[in-house]
Amino acid sequence: MSHIDDYETQKANLSYIRQAMDEPMLEKDHELDLATRWREQGDEAALHELVKSYTRLVIAMASRFRNYGLPTGDLIQEGNIGLMQAANRFEPERGVRFSTYAQWWIRAAIQDYVLRNWSIVRTGTTAAQKSLFFNLRRLRARIEGKKEKEGLNDDDRQKIAKKLKVKTTEVQDMEARLSGGDQSLNAQIGEDGADEWQSLLSDDRPNPEDVVIGMKDAQTRSQWLREALGTLDDRERRIIRKRHLSGNVVTLEDLGTEMGISKERVRQLEARAMDKLKTSLSPHGAAAFF
Repeated sequence: MSHIDDYETQKANLSYIRQAMDEPMLEKDHELDLATRWREQGDEAALHELVKSYTRLVIAMASRFRNYGLPTGDLIQEGNIGLMQAANRFEPERGVRFSTYAQWWIRAAIQDYVLRNWSIVRTGTTAAQKSLFFNLRRLRARIEGKKEKEGLNDDDRQKIAKKLKVKTTEVQDMEARLSGGDQSLNAQIGEDGADEWQSLLSDDRPNPEDVVIGMKDAQTRSQWLREALGTLDDRERRIIRKRHLSGNVVTLEDLGTEMGISKERVRQLEARAMDKLKTSLSPHGAAAFF
């Protein structure tokens, strides 16, 4: 997936970048004062000055992700969101420079945006996969720089997997994802363009006709079973329902205690009831029920 900014957008981005880079750097004490005023007093002017001064951090971070084919302006705006999150969460009393703290939030915001928009297929759902997504290109380039030909072999993938603490199969899968872009299922195949890629996809689900037939068959079998149960007396029907038609099968002993008869008597009644059912259902194929 590739997004190319038009001339006017590029011009606006450059103007924004120049303006941000012209903002003065903050001294430590002044930075602390601004952060404290925002946190304790809700001073929006202090927040505005703090954020404007460190927009340069956003631009620097966004430039690291320019090779993912996403609009520069969008990367910067996502980084600005991370910068605002950092300002809202920053605790001046901890003695850490705001610039150091903000870098993590800016990077996280931009990375999340890249993962959401680099491909229509969701990529990097775990921390390990995110690390693999953002580091595989760099590690692959380093390895290939030491060899005469491009491409990774099994040993190379094992080294990357060990370094990033992921499975070798995950390295292979991510390598394949990064090497190819998204392709529309409506893209035409061949010179004449008579077919589309989606026409080659197989659907393992039953077709509508089979679904309807299956539903009809199930309804018919249920009707036959209800009629067969009607040939039993109350005790026999109770035993069959508890022993064969319930999700929680009751033991002969428990059912005997419940009905006030012996375990052996329950077994006899069950056997008699099953014979009646098989006789009633035999014209319909009793084997389909038992």
